[in-house]
Amino acid sequence: MTPVFSHGSLRLYLLSLLAEGPKHGYELIQALSDRFGGTYSPSAGTIYPRLGKLEEDGLVTKESDGRKTVYSITEAGRRELENRRLDLDAIELEVTDSVRRLADEVRTGVTDAMRSLKADLASAARQAKQSATSAPFVSTDSPDPRTTSRVAIHDADTVLADFRQAVRTELRSHVGDGGTVTDSLVRQLKDDLDRVQASFRSALSSRQG
Repeated sequence: MTPVFSHGSLRLYLLSLLAEGPKHGYELIQALSDRFGGTYSPSAGTIYPRLGKLEEDGLVTKESDGRKTVYSITEAGRRELENRRLDLDAIELEVTDSVRRLADEVRTGVTDAMRSLKADLASAARQAKQSATSAPFVSTDSPDPRTTSRVAIHDADTVLADFRQAVRTELRSHVGDGGTVTDSLVRQLKDDLDRVQASFRSALSSRQG
């Protein structure tokens, strides 16, 4: 499965969920599952270590409520969120991309399973026919171009999403290391992408007909 959160992103996202109100561990897991439309649900082993680190850093507190441990954001945690608002906005974009990719993976998995089932049924039918007639079976099936194209489009979409996330991660890491991002760098990125798009359009045109 495609990674959902980049390094350090889940920790900050948990802090943003606690800013909405105190929650215990299961509520945080459920909130994340809801954000992803049920396509992703983190394990307790993923959530609690990060909550522990947030508590160590003074960004959240915890208290017992019966059998449950409820976590609340501190003022230091709210300041952390405010100071990292741009990072949080970028994480929201990551979540949007991840939801789409996970949904695509689920659809692809279901589609592949259906294709496999149909192939198994077709194979069984051919074997039964061969047994009944004792004649060799020669397949005349050929790949469906539309099916092949849909699979290829899915692969291209995944490549583009991975590129987008990689560029965002590199930009944030660069700024985090003390670097700067200038308008000229953004223009260079746009010019490079325009050239790639023009080359891709040319390749598409050469394949028409």
